[in-house]
Amino acid sequence: MNELYHWIDGERAKGTSGRFADVFNPATGEVQSRCPMASAAETEAFIARAAAAQPAWGAMNPQRRARVMMAMVGLMNRDMDKLAEALSREHGKTLPDAKGDLQRGLEVIEYCIAAPQMLKGEFTDAAGPGIDMYSMRQPLGVVASIMPFNFPAMMPLWHVGPALACGNAVVLKPSERDPSVPLMLAELFVEAGLPKGVFQVVNGDKEAVDTLLDSPVIQGVSFVGSTPIAQYIYSRATANGKRAQCFGGAKNHMIVMPDADMDQAADALIGAGFGAAGERCMAVSVAVPVGKETADRLIDKLVPRIEKLRVAPYTDGNDVDFGPVVTREAKERILGLINSGVEQGAKLVVDNRDFSLQGYENGFFVGPHLFDHVTPDMDIYRTEIFGPVLSVVRAKTYEEALGLAMDHEYGNGTAIFTRDGDTARDFAHRINIGMVGINVPIPVPLAYHTFGGWKKSMFGDLNQHGPDSFKFYTRTKTVTARWPSGLKEGGEFHFKAMD
Repeated sequence: MNELYHWIDGERAKGTSGRFADVFNPATGEVQSRCPMASAAETEAFIARAAAAQPAWGAMNPQRRARVMMAMVGLMNRDMDKLAEALSREHGKTLPDAKGDLQRGLEVIEYCIAAPQMLKGEFTDAAGPGIDMYSMRQPLGVVASIMPFNFPAMMPLWHVGPALACGNAVVLKPSERDPSVPLMLAELFVEAGLPKGVFQVVNGDKEAVDTLLDSPVIQGVSFVGSTPIAQYIYSRATANGKRAQCFGGAKNHMIVMPDADMDQAADALIGAGFGAAGERCMAVSVAVPVGKETADRLIDKLVPRIEKLRVAPYTDGNDVDFGPVVTREAKERILGLINSGVEQGAKLVVDNRDFSLQGYENGFFVGPHLFDHVTPDMDIYRTEIFGPVLSVVRAKTYEEALGLAMDHEYGNGTAIFTRDGDTARDFAHRINIGMVGINVPIPVPLAYHTFGGWKKSMFGDLNQHGPDSFKFYTRTKTVTARWPSGLKEGGEFHFKAMD
């Protein structure tokens, strides 16, 4: 049995708690490795070592920190295939999806090369008589990142990259379900020139998380996961005086107007609803066609596309549309919600509840499902399913469709498909959701913009990556300086009166 490790002071370290979590191969259902679960004492040791390493890293000029990011980009590109294979093996997503996971993380590291520009302060000459005023951005110190299973490369890089570029030391707690890629990235950072101890990876569960949240050394906390856990982490971190950004669940609606290109809309829903087995916070899980004719046309377009989707392990090649979900518990939860949809009166148009893959009967595969006539009171509408399930909620008017998205408790992402610029502009301005797509189904901003939702999808004031990340991982210090002036007489300065 392969036994994984922690990463401390630039080296692999075995766990000492005696507790382990099983890491599965989602395609076969077999345990492929064991991940050590850190005790509170182990976690405190990681924090202490990070604190010892941070001052020198924080004092390093931003250009040198940026060079580490530049080297990291080259190393990730060099090892892309190896990283993607390790990611797919533990998570289950296809190799193209795994490379996409890595690429979107890599783009944030590329953005971090601009750290010298992003960390520049402001300067005002002669703010008063003989007075100059300037500001500087300084690192928080030691920060913690608590990351989810669904993007084991992208999400850590979105947080670790900016935090390091700003001069902080980072303690990363990756998901225990697929921890190998974060550990591999830690090794690459050292190879890129990151000083040992600045980036630590501690594997663990709630015991490690609570230790990070309660430690007086940790100054900032980033989290991505479900809304209940986001609320818990945000509340506990802020109660302990920490800066926190916590990103939670989603229920992303895509409105389809009568004038939309229906083939384009259907193709978009297939990719956005079923890609990565629906295990994405930006997945479109609710389609809202406006008008009966629009809904009927959309269903007619969707059904044959869904029936052609190929579900298989990543080892079957690049023509696989999606693979298994991450655990058996996730599969059972998804199927339970599908059954609840049927029981509550939704029409299951595409039913794959009995899906089984020959040779992989014990794998965590869930076939694609399509519901029609879903209503807002149903569990499959209110709950983030996090699986390959698309629900169609029919709206009679644009205003009704808009209201569905606006009234839902989550506000991560949304989209509208239309040819009408006035409708699209109205939608973008009125919708109370953080990320909006216009004829774009998954509106994930590029690295130089910020990513974050509204309502119960996000807790905190600053978003992920982009300019917000440099604001989150630094404090602003403002200096007001006044220097007395004098005339040199006889080798001495005679200072004028200050007033």
